[in-house]
Amino acid sequence: MNFINTLQLYFTYPFVRYAFVVAIVISLSASLLGVTLVLKRYSFIGDGLSHVAFGAMAIASVFKMINNNVIVLPLTILAAVFLLKSGKNTRINGDAAIAVFSVGALAVGYLIMNVSGSSANVSGDVCSTLFGSTSLLTLTLGEVWFSIILAILVILLFVFLYNKIFAVTFDEDFANATGMSADRYNLVIAVLIAVIIVMGMNLVGSLLISALVIFPALSAMRMFSNYRSVVICSAVIAVVCAVLGMLFSIILSTPVGATIVTADIIVFVIASLNSH
Repeated sequence: MNFINTLQLYFTYPFVRYAFVVAIVISLSASLLGVTLVLKRYSFIGDGLSHVAFGAMAIASVFKMINNNVIVLPLTILAAVFLLKSGKNTRINGDAAIAVFSVGALAVGYLIMNVSGSSANVSGDVCSTLFGSTSLLTLTLGEVWFSIILAILVILLFVFLYNKIFAVTFDEDFANATGMSADRYNLVIAVLIAVIIVMGMNLVGSLLISALVIFPALSAMRMFSNYRSVVICSAVIAVVCAVLGMLFSIILSTPVGATIVTADIIVFVIASLNSH
């Protein structure tokens, strides 16, 4: 009874409702692209982009920008385009390029945040950016609407381009042979992932956001073999884990991002144990 009363009390506060909405829309949109990334062996691109977003966030903090997405979103999208092209016609292979971006952006971002001295609590700012906010008080109504609009765009594009993404995911050569430009749709996938990474920064942090992309997809693949079924299952798992993670975060006073990711890990372990 105390559990229910505590939840009822918390849900009277707007910032808790904001956090739930953002967690659900980010987890849902991330899970849709996760299946494609896993199947195309692009899993680490989310990790690389999240570190680029951290570096961009550091640059935004130097200029003391109120809306840091003005810098973070374009730079992350540009990095996604570069990483996509890095595996083709370049001297740096795709996995090496991701490693260079990940380590480089992380190091430069941390250096900038320390040197700039724009905040009295640099360690706290870095921890919050890397692992997500430890408080539910950080989300504003503007950030909620920003996340909802971007999530709707991601979901609509995924649904509209579903058949194209399906073809590119499984056989790029066949897709090109039918007159479809695989590179164009790979670019769309990369841009959508960049958008999702930026969306999830405030919720789970730059180091944990890739987990929201990968774990629901891996769990769904342990249960189904059909692509459509895997996508639907991944979306359901992502939303359920987001809700459960938020609930336990409220009750146990644990970091939101880490709690949601832990819920995803638990579901993945259960799915793995029950898979044939």
